Amino acid sequence: MPQISERHSLPADVDPSAAELASRVDHTLLKPEASAEQVETLCQEALELGFASVCVNGLWTSLVAEKLNGSQVLTCTVVGFPLGASTSETKAFEAQEAVANGAQEIDMVIDVAAARAGDQAALEAEIHAVAQVVHAGGAELKVIIEACLLTDDQKVLACQAAVAAGADYVKTSTGFSTSGATAQDVALMRKTVGEEIGVKASGGVRTRDAAVEMLRAGASRIGASAGAALLEA
Repeated sequence: MPQISERHSLPADVDPSAAELASRVDHTLLKPEASAEQVETLCQEALELGFASVCVNGLWTSLVAEKLNGSQVLTCTVVGFPLGASTSETKAFEAQEAVANGAQEIDMVIDVAAARAGDQAALEAEIHAVAQVVHAGGAELKVIIEACLLTDDQKVLACQAAVAAGADYVKTSTGFSTSGATAQDVALMRKTVGEEIGVKASGGVRTRDAAVEMLRAGASRIGASAGAALLEA
């Protein structure tokens, strides 16, 4: 397989190996009832299988950073999750705290109402506020647009706002709303942002075939709570 940037989509003629696929997966546990033991197991699986990151709620950031310390697996924390209906200042504070606790990637939910209202300026201001603190801490920002709640025009507007505000990735979904990632949404998001930033498909991606479909549609990262299942032929 030729070398492909972690922010680039998978060429249509490439069939990734298990290791290559794993390197694109954020191994995820965001259930509110998740225990410390489950988070530790998640980290161990990520280390053994070579996932890109472990993605958790802010409560577990320090634990994950400790367990992954010295490895290539990144610590990822969600912000404004799952609704996105908190203030920009709150999201920025959450992000700053998460980075201070060891997060290397932040997955932030946008103000969905602003996207539905067509208020690109409000979206840019919010994303920029979070991006500033994330980048100041040496981390990267993924922006969750919750595509299932938006029209195609609103998805494009949200992605354009994310690019203008300095995001490193755009992401389809929280996995906690009415539906998750679709190949059509991924393709639209990739077309909108170009190849300069990443696209993360998240929500409902549970098989290898589904993951490869998302990568070929334009995703560069996959968020999944069933990460190990994605590696099965």
